[in-house]
Amino acid sequence: MKNILAIACLFPLLAGAQKHEQACSVFYNINALLQSEHFNPKPTDDSLSAYVFNRVMREMDDNRMLLLQEEVELLSKHKYKIDDYITGSDCSFFTDFVSIYKTALERNTDIISEIVYDGIDLNGTDSIYYSKEHFPYRTSKEQLKKFICKKIVYDVLEDIAKLSKNRDSLKAQIPVMENSIKAKIADAYICRTEALLNPKEGLDENMYHRFYEAFCSYFDPHTNYFNYDEKSTFISAVSDENYSLGIYVSQNENEEIIIQEVIPGGPAYKTQKIDKGDQILKLASENTEYPVTCASLETITNIVFSDAYRTVKLTLRKNDGTVYSVNLEKKVMRSEDNTVYSFVIGDTLPMGYIKIPSFYTARDENSFHGCADDVAREVAKLNEENINGLIIDLQFNGGGSMEEVTKLAGMFIDFGPLTVVTGRNRSRNVIKDYLRGSIYNGPIVILVNGFSASASEFFTGVMQDYGRAIIAGNTTMGKATMQTIFQLQQNNPTDFVKVTIDKFYRITGKSNQYIGIVPDIEIPSYLNDFLPREKTDATALANDSINVRLKFRKEELSYREYAIKQSRERISQDADFNEILSVNQTIKKMYEEDKAPVALNFDGVFNDVHTMDAIWKSISTFEDKQQISHIKTPRDTYQRIMYDDFLVNTNEYREKLVKTNPYIKEGINILTDIYNLENK
Repeated sequence: MKNILAIACLFPLLAGAQKHEQACSVFYNINALLQSEHFNPKPTDDSLSAYVFNRVMREMDDNRMLLLQEEVELLSKHKYKIDDYITGSDCSFFTDFVSIYKTALERNTDIISEIVYDGIDLNGTDSIYYSKEHFPYRTSKEQLKKFICKKIVYDVLEDIAKLSKNRDSLKAQIPVMENSIKAKIADAYICRTEALLNPKEGLDENMYHRFYEAFCSYFDPHTNYFNYDEKSTFISAVSDENYSLGIYVSQNENEEIIIQEVIPGGPAYKTQKIDKGDQILKLASENTEYPVTCASLETITNIVFSDAYRTVKLTLRKNDGTVYSVNLEKKVMRSEDNTVYSFVIGDTLPMGYIKIPSFYTARDENSFHGCADDVAREVAKLNEENINGLIIDLQFNGGGSMEEVTKLAGMFIDFGPLTVVTGRNRSRNVIKDYLRGSIYNGPIVILVNGFSASASEFFTGVMQDYGRAIIAGNTTMGKATMQTIFQLQQNNPTDFVKVTIDKFYRITGKSNQYIGIVPDIEIPSYLNDFLPREKTDATALANDSINVRLKFRKEELSYREYAIKQSRERISQDADFNEILSVNQTIKKMYEEDKAPVALNFDGVFNDVHTMDAIWKSISTFEDKQQISHIKTPRDTYQRIMYDDFLVNTNEYREKLVKTNPYIKEGINILTDIYNLENK
């Protein structure tokens, strides 16, 4: 019997060792790929080890609610050895990480159960403290329990405080609602912990994934490891056609996932059951169920948008409390919210407006179409409307296909070089537009912000260098690199790595990598100084320049300096933009100063929750304020959508976005200044 037990105990150890060996092979192959293909490969040394270790530790327990100090010390012996493990094909170190992580999660579940059993006291005298630096890891389970208890109490009181801004009314209702909210918060804690303990791919695979991602990100922020699901989601993000359930979802103020829109003709629409406003409670696919209350946002996103999950079961709740389930099979649908669209702004002096959400591309067996062709069609429509200027809106455009943006840039210049692309061996390839002529020759304003990145910056840089447009908004992201996706093993389509292979330079030899593109006209925007840009990432590639001598003809716009001066003066005197600057200063002060401890009682948490109310009200009022009075859909577009309720609704939603956008308004003002100057 003892021998049988010994053999039985040995099997899990052998299985674990075999998994680690397979993971080590993936790790080794990732390193080999990056060393051979990455634009700027880094040595596999102690610096890499420390970076990977620190990042994985942060991801495992960023809030220090999980691991004990002694467990951290046990894992720390690996901090400077991961490079040796990879090159030596020895991944037994994974055993320590998986084992300690599992133990910590199980302890966490026990602690939460104990807290619930002991009772959650909402009327204590404790406080919760905040710090810009991490607090030390706790040294005992009791210390950890005390901290988690504080966090649960805060979350319960926060959940109550968010229900209303009327303090007295909420106080009166606490005895009635506190038990249900305590149960809700406790269930969410336990559910999240169990989801971490039992991920779909398994705890071992989940840990491997963390290390792969950390390892790749050491080379630069845009080199990433993908499994098949993540790759599918990424590809969908740069395509205007993808597998879809036929729904748009959003998160409401109670952090519930609700149906924002049901697309006519889509899988959800055909059930005749799902309505706008229904709440998603659970998703199930491939025999695995994911309650929304504890599934990660990444998991929900993958299930809804990845083509890897072709069949999905949704459990939903209607506003009247009815709970029901539907089985949906995804089908290929055109994504209207990811496609180019245009409007005519102004009545007596019409100006054109084109929104480019991303530089998407789409291929099928019979045709090729993408962002560039769609923009050309919109320009043709606007030209028929006799526009006097054009706004190209690249705000929140994170990039996409370099093939598309290269084609598009060539459409707005006569001919000439567009960019210099350098590879890992520093070879230079000058990308040119050889076609004479452009699709639009009038004045152009390009709108950008801190979320405009990569291909958006490429296009903006070309237009700025050729003097073809005035750039307005905020400094862009600062990404001037290109990536491609490699399948790690030819016969095993489960592991992929998106690798930075090239860096592009402007035709002047300068690069916007790390620093971004500085607009000709800076327009204040909320929270601009707090946005994560390329320069805020520790592993971002540095900025540099190259010596090039390229012939190109820069347009000397007679109105340029005048239009820029007029806009800057107008912005400096604008009450709304000055309010933004004032709010940003208030936020900056709050951010830079240490936050005072919060008393763990209703009044303390209520005050903390509603500290930003005035600021958010100011932002909300600003975003809802109508800035533009006259806007119309191009005749050609209107004739296409007039009998499609969904497209009409989508168009109305877009109109509202344009009408309430002060940056578009300033773009119109700039074009109007130019028109008035040239038509004196």
